Amino acid sequence: MTDLTPIEFDRISHEQTAARRSGTHRRIGWFALVAAAIVLAWFLLGRDEAPAAAPQLPVVTVATPLQQEVAEWADLIGRFEASRSVELRPRVSGQVTAVHFTDGQYVRAGQPLFTIDPRPYRAALAEAEAGVATARSDLALARSDLERALRLVEDDAVAQSEIDALRARVTAGQASVAAAQARVRSRSLDVEFATVRAPISGRISDRRVDAGNLVAAGDGAAATLLTTINAVDPIYFTFEGSEGLFLKARREGLDQSAKVDIKLQDETDYNWHGTLDFTDNGLDQRSGTIRARAVVRNGDGFLAPGMFGNMRLATGAPQPALLVPDTAIQTDQTRKLLLVIDNKGKVTAREVQLGPVINGLRVVKDGLSPRDQVVIEGTQMAMPGGTVQPRRGRIAFPAAPDSPARDVSSQPAGEASVTG
Repeated sequence: MTDLTPIEFDRISHEQTAARRSGTHRRIGWFALVAAAIVLAWFLLGRDEAPAAAPQLPVVTVATPLQQEVAEWADLIGRFEASRSVELRPRVSGQVTAVHFTDGQYVRAGQPLFTIDPRPYRAALAEAEAGVATARSDLALARSDLERALRLVEDDAVAQSEIDALRARVTAGQASVAAAQARVRSRSLDVEFATVRAPISGRISDRRVDAGNLVAAGDGAAATLLTTINAVDPIYFTFEGSEGLFLKARREGLDQSAKVDIKLQDETDYNWHGTLDFTDNGLDQRSGTIRARAVVRNGDGFLAPGMFGNMRLATGAPQPALLVPDTAIQTDQTRKLLLVIDNKGKVTAREVQLGPVINGLRVVKDGLSPRDQVVIEGTQMAMPGGTVQPRRGRIAFPAAPDSPARDVSSQPAGEASVTG
């Protein structure tokens, strides 16, 4: 070593130091490799001994459809009209001397409403009665002359032609009496018409003519309008139905005595009831609808002509139906779906045909059976084709089922109520 130069000595020292460092690094690499192998073996052996827990299945509430007897209704809008309406016009001309009613009151048939000055007509009646007396006097004279002539015929003192003339005078006298009596009846009617009476019972409008005015008689609208009267008990409810409703009613055997229920704009229940009594003899070619009418009792006169109302009309006999919560309905573009599960918890989407809504429950017309398990809660967690954990529930009405709610979905307009 003593023969080494300083430069060679430094080189040999550097190589020995590098060799020691390389051995240290190799030992650290082997230690890391062994540690990794131990961790991997522990992980694999531990996994075999304690497997991970399976994912939890989503929990949903399922129930069979509610079965009820349901009567379907057609929901229509109509207007009340007077069952009879009269425009009151005078039948004789003259000056109005008195008005015997208060504007808007209820009047009875035969009640005096206006008085037209009757004096000219009473004078004409007296003149006609005098004409009757004159005609009767002439007839009595003719009969007396005929009787005398008939007694002289036996003595051949009177010619047959004179007898015929006397008989003609008697006949003419009889005709004159009849004509005079007809004039008396006509003048009596004029005196009677001088008091204008209510032709029907009902609600009267305001007077169009005050006392002191002259009114004119005439034919139709040529006469002066005095006032109008509307009969409001019973009152009519008129409406228009579609051709589809008309066909359905005909096929279901709906007759003229069908019952209707009506509610006013500020009412929540159908408090008014009537009977269908008229259907027009044809459909309107422009609108494709048919006009119909119901009769409604209105004893207290609360209903007035011109008021609007919502009406429901039974379109058939009550039928068994299946009902599910309206919130359980799924929409896929134009299709309506319900999620049902089988006995293994597998979810299937079922396309259904829907009917109206009754207190939050939707009538299912087709696509569902009474034994199907329908997902009624947790529909957002149930995916078609997936598996869920079912929890039993029950479908029931949330409120009294005698007040059908309006169906505001995309289904055809219509209502229904539970009958059983």
